[in-house]
Amino acid sequence: MSLQVEKMEKNMAKLTIEVSAEDLDKAMQNAYQKAKGRISIPGFRKGKAPRKMIEQMYGKGVFLEDAANALIPEHYSKALAECDLEIVSQPKIDVTQVEPGKPFIFTAEVATKPEVTLGDYKGLEVPKSETEVTDEEVEAELKKEQEKNSRTITVEDRAAQNGDTATIDFEGFVDGEAFEGGKGTDYPLTLGSNTFIPGFEEQLVGANTGDHVEVKVTFPEEYQAKELAGKEAVFQCDVKKIEAKELPELDDDFAKDVSEFDTLAEYKEDVKKNLTEKKAEDARRAKEDAAVDKVIENAQMDIPEAMIETQTRQMLDDFARRMQSQGLSMEQYFQFTGQSVDKMMEDMKPQALKRIQTRLVLEKIAEVENIQPTEEEVNEEISKMAEMYKMEADKLKDLIGENEMEQMKKDMAVQKAVTLVADAAVEA
Repeated sequence: MSLQVEKMEKNMAKLTIEVSAEDLDKAMQNAYQKAKGRISIPGFRKGKAPRKMIEQMYGKGVFLEDAANALIPEHYSKALAECDLEIVSQPKIDVTQVEPGKPFIFTAEVATKPEVTLGDYKGLEVPKSETEVTDEEVEAELKKEQEKNSRTITVEDRAAQNGDTATIDFEGFVDGEAFEGGKGTDYPLTLGSNTFIPGFEEQLVGANTGDHVEVKVTFPEEYQAKELAGKEAVFQCDVKKIEAKELPELDDDFAKDVSEFDTLAEYKEDVKKNLTEKKAEDARRAKEDAAVDKVIENAQMDIPEAMIETQTRQMLDDFARRMQSQGLSMEQYFQFTGQSVDKMMEDMKPQALKRIQTRLVLEKIAEVENIQPTEEEVNEEISKMAEMYKMEADKLKDLIGENEMEQMKKDMAVQKAVTLVADAAVEA
């Protein structure tokens, strides 16, 4: 394999990767071995036709696509190891030559890590956060605890209200025709949660168990399913069950049930103490965030669009995994919310850019200040991880690979850089 690196504008680079004709032929032979069992040639038993016979019948390039698909990731990885660039995006691959008997040539256009020029990052002025806890905040916290300790009761003597959960069967129709993804059975919908199409939940308020409700809505103009965008729809809904929360009384018995205290007064004092600690922690984080924002504002860097695209895609993938863990596919999420992949990625871009800028400036500060975690700090971090995974620290340390260990040290250095910047900031 040979590699040529061309540096481009705005921290982009093009890698031209050439794979020998011999390696291409080997990849084609591997593709033939994998595919021959599925190919039938007259006069040969299935799976026994020679490669040349197959190529004569289907063309010499019959195995080229599979060969190229196998060679690209393998040799792109080799190119990354060989070049001295720090790649920060997924590659944009373009095949420039793929012919039997000739070298296989493809290019990979990638973003490279931008250089950061720091401005002032010490002694920055940041807003002061309020840390005093009010009586209203204590009452709000007690209300939350009430909600957590509520019990769900089936409602039979009244109609559905906002805040109730209605279990419904539904099917949607546009112009009298049912549409794909518009049907659900035993779906628990919290009224007022705004999880369905605008206007849907409001029309179920006032319904009783056993009612059939015809819900009329209009899909948003920017709805992800283009065939439904802007169209009027009718949902036939059967209300199968209505449930509501029943809150416990705020008294001494409540305090005994939810805490280690005997009286509500004692419990309130503890709630206030915890809120004070939380506010102090929130104030610390707010100071860190404000200081880092100022560092970004004072720094100079040219972020390539491909880097932002890659970060945004990672954030979308993380969101999809969270949805999946809650039993909801992205297709269902888009159906219920009227969102789309493109709209979500566009909305996530500012946050993606902020994450990139934050990481870059903090890594630069760690470099300039020569910030490194000590061996003791690394071992302490491993111990915390081991406790979380319910493992012995030594065993976990043995399992952590060299790359993972380096990444962990880099993350710790970045966090120390945050502390350095925040500690040096002045609250005003």
